[in-house]
Amino acid sequence: MRRSADGIAVRTVIVCVVLATMLAACSDMYYDRRESVTFQAGDAPAANAVAQTIDPWPPAAAHRNISYNGERMQRAMERYRTNKTTPLMTTSTSSVVQQPGLAAPQAPAP
Repeated sequence: MRRSADGIAVRTVIVCVVLATMLAACSDMYYDRRESVTFQAGDAPAANAVAQTIDPWPPAAAHRNISYNGERMQRAMERYRTNKTTPLMTTSTSSVVQQPGLAAPQAPAP
């Protein structure tokens, strides 16, 4: 009886080894033909390009504590609410002053 129990155990181990070998051959790692070392490998050239990119924003753009004058803002809002705003002064070098006005009506075409 001892020999049959040992034989069953040996056969079970052999079947498990053969089955594990067959399942290991089914790995998709061989068939994927990836250019990277592992599946989790990143895109190193893109990461290097981002690391070497110059920040286009000036350092002052990160400053979020903007100083303001509440009384001046209140006066400006009051002028805006009552429609008493002043026209903007342009920084043009032209000596010609252009006044806003309505366009002359055109005659209807015949």
